[in-house]
Amino acid sequence: MSGATTYDVDLLVVGAGPTGLYATYYAGFRDLRVALLDALPEVGGQVAALYPEKALYDVAGFPAVRGQELVDALHEQARSADPLLLLGRTAVGLEEHEDGVEVRTDTGDTIRAGAVLITAGIGSFTPRELPVGSEYLDRGLRYFVPRLAELAGQDVLVVGGGDSALDWALGLEPIARSVTLVHRRPQFRAHERSVAQLAASTVEVLTPYEVAKVSGAEAVEEVVVESTAGDRRTLEVQAVVAALGFIADLGPIDGWGLEQHRRHILVDRTMRTNRQRVFAAGDLAHYDGKVKLISIGFGEAALAVNHITALVRPGSALTPGHSSDL
Repeated sequence: MSGATTYDVDLLVVGAGPTGLYATYYAGFRDLRVALLDALPEVGGQVAALYPEKALYDVAGFPAVRGQELVDALHEQARSADPLLLLGRTAVGLEEHEDGVEVRTDTGDTIRAGAVLITAGIGSFTPRELPVGSEYLDRGLRYFVPRLAELAGQDVLVVGGGDSALDWALGLEPIARSVTLVHRRPQFRAHERSVAQLAASTVEVLTPYEVAKVSGAEAVEEVVVESTAGDRRTLEVQAVVAALGFIADLGPIDGWGLEQHRRHILVDRTMRTNRQRVFAAGDLAHYDGKVKLISIGFGEAALAVNHITALVRPGSALTPGHSSDL
């Protein structure tokens, strides 16, 4: 491809979400030349794209931190590694050699590295569609709320029972005119703390209900919801937030010959995959006892980078000591 470029680094990190950003910083701490690649045009991954205003409570050192604030801090930390940023590009092909890997991008560029660390979260993701009312997409129906202020003063219906649904319902409560949450089951999949906050909030909760009809002349005006017992209610709303989960897709990485478990990449205790120079960390990585938390991803990133350092620079210490010693 005309204009294609070849880059040489010690480590290629694929995925610029929180885990990838921390891995980039830590690779710099281990004195590795690192490239950070992501299909999105900005760093931050799913957190920045979907939940920039979501409050996160399980990150060490922060009683609560907004998603975008965390991404900004991680980006600043990662810049200390002086990484090569390759944004808006997708990793397509992988060739593994005895002394390194070559990763080709959809733009025709090639990154030659001693190893690759996949921190791509859940991969590319598309929302599960609301079964009815899809014709109102961007006319009142939405699947993401990156900016809560966009729904200020509106009557909002949130559909779903997971973390995203409850987060958006609770986040919108202080700024929307009203918030109603509909879920098809009496039980919620969300974190227990969120369920308790929902119960103590002014959000109207309707379970077990499902959306039966969406109507309006130019945009959403009314939604009919129906219970499993056949009871129907008509809600006057201007916005419907469908938080029904996502369909994840590994994309070209799916063809890299990596062992998987339910669409997740299997790794050993060093975060290495079944390929010698390919590692994975964060939500996409799987091993027995795995817990999906951002804080866990940070630890996995450091673990992977330490083992990668020993791999690409034979003779290097596996453990680098403490950053405060520098």
